Amino acid sequence: MEQQPPRAQALEQALHAARARILADLRAADVDQADVVSLVEDAVAHRRWWVEQWPDGIAFVDGLVAQDVQDALLERYGRWPLCPACGGADLHALEVEPELGADPHWVCAKTATAVAPVGGLGRLP
Repeated sequence: MEQQPPRAQALEQALHAARARILADLRAADVDQADVVSLVEDAVAHRRWWVEQWPDGIAFVDGLVAQDVQDALLERYGRWPLCPACGGADLHALEVEPELGADPHWVCAKTATAVAPVGGLGRLP
């Protein structure tokens, strides 16, 4: 079996980690059905191509996949993930910050509160 070059290995590891983090967040909201998982797979495939074109963007994959899935869900199902900090009748989705940066978090834009890192929604109380 032929080994991948280090850069290709790093890309695959980053993509698998991003996929796992987004699936964990979807599972936390009980929206990890097969059709939604397909949206994750589509986002990962798109970002694989993107990082192959811009290798320095590997550190941004988690946040970009999260945003891609969030956008796809909005088009098909509605807002996700809903803000657990605000509650009430004014339901709104969390946003990924930084939009293009490392260490992305789900943030309530209304209160500027970091709620959880991407992949950490299941660890909320």
